[in-house]
Amino acid sequence: MNMCEWCDYKENEWLLYKSLHWSVYLADVQDYVGRCILVLNRHCGSLSELNVSEWIDLKTIIDRLEYVYKEVLGAELSNWSCLLNNFYKETKPNPHLHLHVRPRYKNAIVINNHSYEDTEFAHHYALKKETSLLDDDKKTLYTLMKKHFT
Repeated sequence: MNMCEWCDYKENEWLLYKSLHWSVYLADVQDYVGRCILVLNRHCGSLSELNVSEWIDLKTIIDRLEYVYKEVLGAELSNWSCLLNNFYKETKPNPHLHLHVRPRYKNAIVINNHSYEDTEFAHHYALKKETSLLDDDKKTLYTLMKKHFT
């Protein structure tokens, strides 16, 4: 079996929450304020392979994350994606189930007196968005979000 970047992932710097089945990370690239990656803690290649307890755990995390996005950060909605495309660029694909979550904001979000606008609100998210959170703002965002996961 090929090596798996998610199975081998050991970084905890941006870990917001870890349950029995899932790990929630604040994404390294904050092109959408609060963008997270949810990674299944076991190697699994498809949503259809999840067992019942993993689905229930995912539902609990979705509820909590959407609460943080809406009630704490002021997001209007969340875009969820489970694409796995990059794994299939390899000769021997070895996908590891994970989901990307992008909160979407109708109004600007302000962190440390810096304003961030979702210029594509109500449209598909941009794949290569150029604006990103300042490092200090990302740290502040992480602390705020983590507080609501503990």
